Amino acid sequence: MSARARDWAVGFVSVLVAVIWLAAAPAAPTVDPAPQAPPQDPPGTAAPASVVNELQVELNTAVQQMQRRDTEGVLSHVSEQYRTGPFTKAGLRRQLQTMFALYDAVTVRARIDAVRMLGDQAWVYSTGEVTGRLQWVGRWVPVLSWQRELEVARRENGVWRLIGYQQ
Repeated sequence: MSARARDWAVGFVSVLVAVIWLAAAPAAPTVDPAPQAPPQDPPGTAAPASVVNELQVELNTAVQQMQRRDTEGVLSHVSEQYRTGPFTKAGLRRQLQTMFALYDAVTVRARIDAVRMLGDQAWVYSTGEVTGRLQWVGRWVPVLSWQRELEVARRENGVWRLIGYQQ
């Protein structure tokens, strides 16, 4: 087998394994369209309506960029210091690039459930789901779903950016 054919086969098998893994993942639960508060009072104080509105505008923009498969546009909402568990901004970039390579279209539904202020940080609880249409197959599959998950944002140069739930 030539080197080119071997490289193509390895790439094809890698994509195929990823597609099978994602297609075999349990289906994402349907997102309840009615906003719900987190189950217990989270720390901090309720964010002013103006802050919630600013964050909603950022979320709407990020959703549009995600659906356009605009990696750098989506990442413009993420701080260089982002960290949630093992994920950093670089890790998010790789995840987005992989997702956009596997899916020829992506839809996103997301809503803000609650925002709590802790100093200069906005603790944003959100619910949503991402679905993708598999290339070559044309089938829509669940990619990711979450319910009342926490992400932390702060203003950087006057713009809200995610800094992650740094642990």
